[in-house]
Amino acid sequence: MKNEQRRFLLLCLLFLFLVARILQLFAGRVPNLLIVTFHVIPPALFAVVHGARIYRSRGILIFATLCLGVGTLFESVSLRTGFPFGYYRFTDLMGPKLLDLPILLALAYVGMGYLSWVLAVVILDCQNEPPSGRKIVLLPLAASFVMTAWDFSMDAVWADIDHAWVWQDGGPYFGVPVSNFFGWFFTVYIFYQLFALYLRNRVIIRSRTSHWRLAILFYAASAAGNLLVVAPLSLGGVFVDAAGKHWAIPDILWASRLVSILLMMPLSLVAWVKAFGPVEPFSKTGSSGYSERITGMREVIPREGLPTTRELSRAAHRPSVISVLLLEFG
Repeated sequence: MKNEQRRFLLLCLLFLFLVARILQLFAGRVPNLLIVTFHVIPPALFAVVHGARIYRSRGILIFATLCLGVGTLFESVSLRTGFPFGYYRFTDLMGPKLLDLPILLALAYVGMGYLSWVLAVVILDCQNEPPSGRKIVLLPLAASFVMTAWDFSMDAVWADIDHAWVWQDGGPYFGVPVSNFFGWFFTVYIFYQLFALYLRNRVIIRSRTSHWRLAILFYAASAAGNLLVVAPLSLGGVFVDAAGKHWAIPDILWASRLVSILLMMPLSLVAWVKAFGPVEPFSKTGSSGYSERITGMREVIPREGLPTTRELSRAAHRPSVISVLLLEFG
């Protein structure tokens, strides 16, 4: 697939997701299953298309398989044993189920799981090389935090207002047990860690800043979409959890918005800024008489035209100038 075609497809998927976030304003007049489908399918397809450019088709298929396999395993176990999320059951809101688990929920692990991974990759400056050393563990941990932030913003909304699932014993966070969030962190960490181990010593295809930023923008769009969530008037302004505790629905909505504004959006902003990456000096490449820039593209520069050590030292103090040149001619 050509870069222009890939970019157009990714933008279309982002647009469909934005449509889904707007459609939630018309819940009750638009079929719920349609809204849920548009919430889940575009991010999952985005992950496959976007990830294939960086990790090749095989790499992103392995990522998707790990997300589906590990996510489905722990969701199924928790439905029967309460580990690791807690005791809950799904309603019919999310459509067809397999072994009591909605198929669309399993796909959500792929879409948001990949977007969270990308943010962590960019924040830790792992765009152009596979994780190694401490980053083999730090990267999965960071990605797990980003992914759990997303769940923290939406779990109470989907459980209390949309009634996509029911927590059988309630919980201290608007009827959601704390074990749910630790369970999310644990589950996603497992497949992130397995993927990080898979990437070790493998080649990552270097991509433009704009390619990374599309995924960052998608995650930010998810955060912004939480600001549009409204509750049907039929709920009466109060949610009563399984333990009989009353929760004010406006408080649930504002908690979601605050997490989105104060946690998800700052993470997106940090990743957006860091997507440029550090400026590094030129490096020689053997006897061919050429140099290679950090972008991975070869420049035809004769050996005698290479900058001297003093010139490089001076250039290191002018990163803004070099950055402009790389943007203009890279």
